[in-house]
Amino acid sequence: MENLTKREVSRQFSNRALKRGFSRQFSRQSSMDPRKNNQWFNFGRQSSVDPVQRSSVQEELTVPENLDSTMRLLFMACRGDTKGVEDLLNEGMDVNGIDLDGRTALHVAACEGHVEVVKLLLSRNANIDARDRWGSTAAADAKYYGNLDVYNILKACGASVPKTRKTPMTVSDPEEVPEYELNPAELQVRRSDGITKGSYQVAKWNGTKVSVKILDKDSYSDPETIAAFKHELTILEKVRHPNVVQFVGAVTQNIPMMIVSEYHSKGDLGCYLHKKGRLSPHKALNFALDIARGMNYLHEYKSDPIIHCDLKPKNVLMDSGGQLKVAGFGLLRLSNISYDKAKLSNPGAHVDPSNIYMAPEVYKNLIVDRSVDSYSFGVMLYETVNLLYF
Repeated sequence: MENLTKREVSRQFSNRALKRGFSRQFSRQSSMDPRKNNQWFNFGRQSSVDPVQRSSVQEELTVPENLDSTMRLLFMACRGDTKGVEDLLNEGMDVNGIDLDGRTALHVAACEGHVEVVKLLLSRNANIDARDRWGSTAAADAKYYGNLDVYNILKACGASVPKTRKTPMTVSDPEEVPEYELNPAELQVRRSDGITKGSYQVAKWNGTKVSVKILDKDSYSDPETIAAFKHELTILEKVRHPNVVQFVGAVTQNIPMMIVSEYHSKGDLGCYLHKKGRLSPHKALNFALDIARGMNYLHEYKSDPIIHCDLKPKNVLMDSGGQLKVAGFGLLRLSNISYDKAKLSNPGAHVDPSNIYMAPEVYKNLIVDRSVDSYSFGVMLYETVNLLYF
C-alpha cells in the first residue's frame, strides 16, 4: 500500500502528466449564472449609479429586431408604451426580468419618468427595491433624474433609496467592471448567523447555495487588508480545475465587498476524518490523489506557480460526490523572488506557528518554493493513512 501510494502520488504531484491527461475545459463563472443569455439594455437613460452617464435618446424609439422577451419588456418601459408592457405581462413575461446590469423594467421606467408604466408594473408586483449591479433602486434612479412624480409614487409604496458608497475597488469606467462582478441584491446572506471577519459563510445566490466571504467594513481603510483581498480574488478568478474550489464571483463595486465560491455541504477533510474514522487503503489513496491533482495544477499553473503555504485538512473541501477540492490558497500573499521562489509579503499575517501542517520555512519567514506544500501534503497523508490527528 505504501509503495503504491508513493508511486501514484509522486506521479500526480510532481510532474506534468495531469496536464496532458486532462482535456476538459472549465468555463468561467458566467456559465453558472442564470442570466448568462441576457443582454445589456443600452437604450435611454442608464442607472443613476452607472459610472459613465450617457445622454438620453431624443428620437422616437422603434423596437429593434431579435430582442428576447426581457429586453422587449425593458424597451417598452423605456418608450413609455403602457399597452405594450401590459401585453407582454399578460403573455406571462416576468415583471422582474433583468438585463446583465440587473436592471428591471421598473428601473427603466423610473429613469424615463413614465408614471403610468410605473403604476402598471407596481400593480403586477414588481420588486420595488430591486437593485441593479451598482446597487441603485428605481426610486434612486427617479430621484436622480428629477422624476418627482415617479419618486413620490415609489416612496408612498414603501420604496427605499440606498445611500451611494464607494469601495476601495470602485472603477470610474463601466467597461472596467470585472466580468465576475455580482449583483449584491442576488445574494441572500443570513445576517443572524453573525459575520466573522475573513471567514466564509453559507448564503444563497439566485437560489443556489454558495460560500461567501465578507470583508469587514472596518478593513476598508486598511491598505494591507485591501491588498490581501485583491490578491486572493486575483488568484481565485484565474484557476479552474476539478480538484480546486471553484470561484463564482465577487462584489467589489458595492458595500460590503464579498468573494463568492462554490458551497460544499460535506465540509472539509478534517471533519470527515474525525467523523468517519479509519479509511480503507483505497479511499485513502483516492483522497491523496485528489489533493495531489489539485496541488499539481496550482504548482504547474501556466503563468506563475501558485504556492499554497497553508495546505491542511481544513483547507480541503469535499463535494457531494466525495471528491476533494483544494481551497484556502491565496490567503498568504507572497513576493516573488524568482519564477518558483518567494517570501511572505507580510510576515506573521495568518501564520500560526502551532500549525503542524505548515512547513518550517513559512513560519520562519524563509524563502519558500513548492516543496513547502509537499511537506504539508506529506503530513496530511500520514494522518490519513494512520488516523493520527494533530
